Amino acid sequence: MSMLRYQPPLLASLPEVAVPFGPEVAAGLAAGDFVRLTGIVFTGRDQTHRRLVALLDAGQPLPVDLAGQLLYYVGPSPARPGRVVGAAGPTTSYRMDAYTPRLLACGLAGMLGKGARSAPVRRAMQEHGAVYLATIGGAGAFLGACVKACTLVAFADAGPEAMLRLEVKGLPAVVINDLAGRDYYEMVQKGLRPTG
Repeated sequence: MSMLRYQPPLLASLPEVAVPFGPEVAAGLAAGDFVRLTGIVFTGRDQTHRRLVALLDAGQPLPVDLAGQLLYYVGPSPARPGRVVGAAGPTTSYRMDAYTPRLLACGLAGMLGKGARSAPVRRAMQEHGAVYLATIGGAGAFLGACVKACTLVAFADAGPEAMLRLEVKGLPAVVINDLAGRDYYEMVQKGLRPTG
């Protein structure tokens, strides 16, 4: 069976969240919620973050209005024939921590990556009403199959770290940090159950 058409039954049963989303949707996401993301996300890794913050420092406009958007920490590999992108697995999120509070102040609604965030980023998320989700590390080929369209937005010379607009369908994710300040990684370590 083609990976493009295969959706594991467990993932197919997860509730779907449309992206981008507004404050009311963010408020309804609780640490430990497993969801499928469908809609538009923008990509950004280290180079994109550095350049976005440089534009802010210079008082110049960003290539996209980040208000209400979800930023996915990913740099897809080149697409094979018949595919939109290659592997599209998440990169480690803490690498973006130095830049994230500045982007959250621009109205970013959420981020998607893997791994824990720093205390300053978690405080900034609560201050600006944003959430952080993680997706499956080591499953880049499967996640790439969830990408239905890909458009270059900015920083083409950064190669795989360029900023892209991705249309995704059924991209699995788990809410790590919610608006109440809960952290799913800490909850798991303490043996706490999600309260939803």
